[in-house]
Amino acid sequence: MELEHLQYPIGKFEKPQSITQETVNRWIDEIEHLPLKLRKVVENMPEKYVDKPYRPGGWTVRQVVHHLADSHMNSYIRFRLALTETQPTIKPYDEALWAELPDAKNANIQISLILLEALHMRWGLLLRSLDLEDLHKTFIHPETGNTMTLEENIGIYAWHGKHHLSHIENIIEAERGKK
Repeated sequence: MELEHLQYPIGKFEKPQSITQETVNRWIDEIEHLPLKLRKVVENMPEKYVDKPYRPGGWTVRQVVHHLADSHMNSYIRFRLALTETQPTIKPYDEALWAELPDAKNANIQISLILLEALHMRWGLLLRSLDLEDLHKTFIHPETGNTMTLEENIGIYAWHGKHHLSHIENIIEAERGKK
């Protein structure tokens, strides 16, 4: 149970029974504000925390920050594909292998913070331009075979940002508790 809480500190994403425009707007706000929240959490973080894993066998803060950039870039592209093609099958990627690449394991987190700030500004502009018809456009994830609407994917990525932000906050809290 403790390991699951470390892995999913805010719980797993739960799709609401009904997704309203208000819900979508709240999710878009969360996506737009993630880079600033992330920067505030890590800006005064002691360097020794950056390479701490958020759970046994988990990624380090450095890997989580770079993963957010990787994942959110992929999601942004998936949105653009769904908006310009008819129900495209998206290209998955092995996030665990990406997190082991040298840039994810060693690069300064400021690089991905800057990337996330620009990406989320652009992504927010795109998301705010979507109408109801756009929100119901879909793509297919080939690993699961599931069809995903853009409105549901907005919710998943709002959750995704909070999920990993919570991992980082938990590391800071745990390390402060050791003092």
